[in-house]
Amino acid sequence: MKKLVFFFSFFFFSNGFAQETDFLKIAKYRVSYLSDSLKENSGLDFFRGKLYTMNDGGNSSVIFEIDKSSGKILKTIKTGLQNHDWEAIASDSLHLYTGDFGNNVGTRTDLRIYKVPFENSGETKVISFFYPEQKDFSRKVLKTDFDAEALLILNGKIHVFTKEWSSRSTTHYVLNPDLTENQAAEKTESFKTGFFVTDAAYFQGKLYLIGYTKNTEVFLSVFDETEPGVFFKQQPRKYYLGSSLVIGQIEGIAVDESGIYISGEEFRTPLGTAKQAFYFVPADKVK
Repeated sequence: MKKLVFFFSFFFFSNGFAQETDFLKIAKYRVSYLSDSLKENSGLDFFRGKLYTMNDGGNSSVIFEIDKSSGKILKTIKTGLQNHDWEAIASDSLHLYTGDFGNNVGTRTDLRIYKVPFENSGETKVISFFYPEQKDFSRKVLKTDFDAEALLILNGKIHVFTKEWSSRSTTHYVLNPDLTENQAAEKTESFKTGFFVTDAAYFQGKLYLIGYTKNTEVFLSVFDETEPGVFFKQQPRKYYLGSSLVIGQIEGIAVDESGIYISGEEFRTPLGTAKQAFYFVPADKVK
């Protein structure tokens, strides 16, 4: 999402620890500060073993390949698409998907996901969708429950996890990646995360949701997949990762067998600036 120069409180931990929470402060796992070209990076995803990210709304429509050991930009892919408010990136075996569905004031009626063929080997498709539950499109700055910043491709479907400003929950919606006409997102399950979900990753039967609170607390919740594509029937393992004042506004997560990769965009406040950063947490540090 765009910089909001957070309306943060100094009363930390007021709401974030309702669930049992472990501490996994990621500041010590910082690999590097990212290039200034990625000040507003939003989303991480592995595609064919390589790590990709991009910037959110108001920036170019370029997809970046970054080195997973250093965070250094290795390659840029110019898509030529519109970046109204890109917030998430995902992939299947043949395509990268970018979620142009940032909606933090709740007024958008043009939610879309771009299905981009790898190495321009075909035509980009636009997957348009809407939330059937949304009836009110009046402007509600940081109060809507129909924002989203998290995207997965799993079991041949698109999975979107909402960023719910009012309820501090997330709702899991499913879309058909082969439809290009405007489709209704199918609501499957919801969960009270206690934080605003900014990205998602899936690896070996586990769903990883990451995000922050208005008090700048950053959390990671790890859910077990109890049946194909179902995650919210059990309580997750929840980790406190630190404050955005120190680690940046966390916007990206990707997972492989070696561990968890996390990225944050620049976070500016009257107290100072936390630079855009890249983190790696080894697999044995998370249960």
